[in-house]
Amino acid sequence: MVILRSKEIRVMEINEIQKKLDELKAEYAKNISKSAAAGVYENPGKIKELKRTIARVLTIMNEKEKEN
Repeated sequence: MVILRSKEIRVMEINEIQKKLDELKAEYAKNISKSAAAGVYENPGKIKELKRTIARVLTIMNEKEKEN
C-alpha cells in the first residue's frame, strides 16, 4: 500500500477516507500478526509508517467532520 500524504487525504471525500482507513488498519493488523507469528519483526519501519499514516488519516477525518 502506498503511504498517503496529508495533501492527498485532504482532497478526498469522507467515505473515500473511511475506505482507505479500513484498508490501512487491515494491512497493519496483517503485518503485526505476521511479525508476531514469526517472532521477529521483518520490517519494523513499515509498521511504524502504517501507524503514522493511520493517525494522519484519523486526524484529517476529524477535522473534516468538525468543519461540517
